Amino acid sequence: MANRNRPEVRSAVHRRIRRKVRGTTERPRLAVYRSLNHIYAQIIDDEKAQTLASASTNEKALRGSTGGNVEAAKRVGQAIAERALAAGINSVVFDRGGYLYHGRVRALTDAARKGGLNKDEVSETEATAAEVTSSKKDKVNEASAKPKRTKEKVTKETSAKEEQ
Repeated sequence: MANRNRPEVRSAVHRRIRRKVRGTTERPRLAVYRSLNHIYAQIIDDEKAQTLASASTNEKALRGSTGGNVEAAKRVGQAIAERALAAGINSVVFDRGGYLYHGRVRALTDAARKGGLNKDEVSETEATAAEVTSSKKDKVNEASAKPKRTKEKVTKETSAKEEQ
């Protein structure tokens, strides 16, 4: 793998992902392509081999100052969500395209969720976040509920052990 360059590795990862991720008519695939200066998103029905909606930073309405940053990805995510809902699509399968789920890719998907796609996933992430915070609070409560040992008790116990 040391002799392979980054685009080859990404395309290999993308092929592995595509073996598992398929878009259907009921739940099409949201595919993301990220270049240095732009980001592109398409909603694809793999059964019909048809693009149902698309958005990118090449469009004048979504262009802004630059297309290669997190803010531009948020604009594209919001736009793809609006176009998908207009086309009657409420739920999608996310295809990160071999890129890490971080930065611009994550911003695009989060904006699409906030725009109304995959509403059930938003509630799941909120639920997991609530579980994490409640578990942290429980740990804090358990720590405060444990009796604190004073120095007198410790010294009494050590003296009792020494006498035996």
